[in-house]
Amino acid sequence: MAALTPPVCDFDWTAPDFTLPATNGSDISLSDIKGETGTLVMFICNHCPFVLAILDRILRDARDLQALGVGVAAICSNDPVSYPEDNFEHMAQMAEARGFSFPYLHDADQSVAHAYGAVCTPDFFGFNADLGLQYRGRLDASRMTAAPDNAPRELFEAMRQVAETGKGPAEQIPSIGCSIKWAA
Repeated sequence: MAALTPPVCDFDWTAPDFTLPATNGSDISLSDIKGETGTLVMFICNHCPFVLAILDRILRDARDLQALGVGVAAICSNDPVSYPEDNFEHMAQMAEARGFSFPYLHDADQSVAHAYGAVCTPDFFGFNADLGLQYRGRLDASRMTAAPDNAPRELFEAMRQVAETGKGPAEQIPSIGCSIKWAA
């Protein structure tokens, strides 16, 4: 399995709109998740070891960011035919079992992943209140195993800065993860 790294942050790039089915049975749009102080769109999946290594931290940081007025959503864009663990049913099971505090959305035709230029899971897109991109970095120093508990919370700190100032940090370390599993 080759790990991929997303490109650096394209500051102020505008978040593409979307409406996708959520695991709770509703359709969720970007405007539904947009937060008062910022918005975090994460591309994740159920089977990637990079995601699984940090899922508890993703859940923690999402709750902490939501408390700061940041809207949060996760999107699974992997091909569910080739990767059945990432199908809608399994997504719903994971979201419920793990108590996601944010919508988990299914990008069945992969159009949202293409629109965002997502390349891997996890891939984090942190926007300010005006939906201008301010963060395209990693959660923390974790890879296929979790970083030490005292590792800096890079995503959380960057998004807190975005929530407070509207601007992300100039220095960002890209995320790393499994490639998005594109349909043939």
